[in-house]
Amino acid sequence: MDGQVGGLPDPKKCNRAMHNCDAVLLNHAAPNREFFGPMSLNPNSTSSDSQLLQIVDASLLAAARKSGPWLVCKPGCWQCCIGVFAINQLDAERLRKGLLDLESTDPDRARRVRERAVASVEKISPGFPGDPVTGLLNQTPDAEAQFESFANDEICPVLDPVTGSCDLYASRPMTCRVFGPPVRSEDGLGVCELCYHGATPEEIAACEMVPDPDDLESQLLDQAERNNGVRGETVVAFALLRPSCS
Repeated sequence: MDGQVGGLPDPKKCNRAMHNCDAVLLNHAAPNREFFGPMSLNPNSTSSDSQLLQIVDASLLAAARKSGPWLVCKPGCWQCCIGVFAINQLDAERLRKGLLDLESTDPDRARRVRERAVASVEKISPGFPGDPVTGLLNQTPDAEAQFESFANDEICPVLDPVTGSCDLYASRPMTCRVFGPPVRSEDGLGVCELCYHGATPEEIAACEMVPDPDDLESQLLDQAERNNGVRGETVVAFALLRPSCS
């Protein structure tokens, strides 16, 4: 619907978040709160990124409560995990830290994530619209146009293909955290096409999620890029194979 209320903006134009979401039909069950992961605010957190995630997750929880049965996201629904999408360096470092944490608690699971990331990089490197060594996407208009149709059937390496769940859910990128509820982009207010069936545009608008009202992410991103000496966007598979700066 051209990015307006009732339809999701173009998958990669809307922060390159989803592909082929209309290939799955779901029952309109009430949203499973476990799907949205940890949402309670932690007053003892001192990490700036943790504070950002708390703000975003609290906004998601509020949107889920307002949406009720219209928001059908639940464990096992992973169509939004198909197709590569761009992530920034703050997302990338968070993913790497999450993988390091997983290696200390569940090394076998972490090993499988790395193996899937290696396999994904090998698969998508030919024709990658960027530098296949660093994993950074080119920012030229031609490269961005190429990325629109690039690897749209590639499954995210963080997704466990057996359980259909995210192995780094607590460390997932911002795009993944805001996907599902109505979120405003340059094209208007978009929602996942699997959700809000039967809701009017006004009802959808009333559930709008405002993830980061003070734009804390931009400040943290600038800091992350200065800390690791890398600027630009990448994709999940490449990000996981780069050494962590933590």
